[in-house]
Amino acid sequence: MLAATGVVVAAAGCRPEQAETVQEHAMTKRVTPFLMFQDGRAEEAINRYLEVFGDARVVSMQRYGENPVGAPEGSIQHAVFEVYGQRIGVTESPIKHPFDFTPAVSLFVDFESAEELERVFAALSDGGFVMMPLDNYGFSERFAFIQDRYGVSWQLNLPSE
Repeated sequence: MLAATGVVVAAAGCRPEQAETVQEHAMTKRVTPFLMFQDGRAEEAINRYLEVFGDARVVSMQRYGENPVGAPEGSIQHAVFEVYGQRIGVTESPIKHPFDFTPAVSLFVDFESAEELERVFAALSDGGFVMMPLDNYGFSERFAFIQDRYGVSWQLNLPSE
């Protein structure tokens, strides 16, 4: 997590109004989902999530400069974005690993309206893979389980009343 006084954190390609001025803060304990991209698409994915959810913003972003590990200069070393108040960490790994995202770990999102759920489902499933189509599965009025075009898995839920 980036901590600095009065530093405006923004990134090329990310809308400035979605960045924040980072203030000094005490470290607090929290669990933050963290996404490691290996395909040069981390910034593209962040921008897509900002666009899809609307209630989202970039909290901080650090880019690789010249470095010995082989990361392309300007790619994301570490970023944090926020969707509906949940912070999510991101990195672009310069090292190709023999693993990638798995549906066994997903981001679960509760929605307040069927319209919003259906809009987000359509956007995130575009170019992705639908594992459970949008439907009533008994535990939820409307639910879907998808893997988006970046390989990130999402459970989208409209809670039963």
